[in-house]
Amino acid sequence: MRNLIFILIVFAGIGFGSCTKDRKCDALSVTAPQEEVDAVAQYLDKNNITATKDAQGFFYTIEASGSGDRPKSCSNVTVTYTGKLTNGTVIDDKYSKQSISFDLGDLIVGWRAGIPLIAKGGRVTLYLPPSLAYGDKPTGPIPANSILIFTIDLLKINN
Repeated sequence: MRNLIFILIVFAGIGFGSCTKDRKCDALSVTAPQEEVDAVAQYLDKNNITATKDAQGFFYTIEASGSGDRPKSCSNVTVTYTGKLTNGTVIDDKYSKQSISFDLGDLIVGWRAGIPLIAKGGRVTLYLPPSLAYGDKPTGPIPANSILIFTIDLLKINN
């Protein structure tokens, strides 16, 4: 009897945990305000960058599409990446050569929506308006209301 109760508790915990995770991942209905979308578009035009606009308001270029399955917005993935500001300042290149794994559901909306555009072996550059990145709060070397540029290589989909 004790074993049955333990098994039920374990499965209930797994069920509740996955529900919480699913709710977090469903938060992809966020869209950037038009003025932020326009600011990203102006940056791209000024720098002669051709990128595709996503319905959520970020822009992207797929440099390599990869092959196989694409991750979901809640997948655990392994990537390398570099992040920059529009003035060229590198804000994060710690994982440009060394990989890191994480759950997409724990990340900024722009990554949750952008990484699933490619499959394993793919590379994407994301041009994220502030509301799909870190918004109006400064974060480390990132000033408030910054447009961010991330070049991401998807090495592996872990689940």
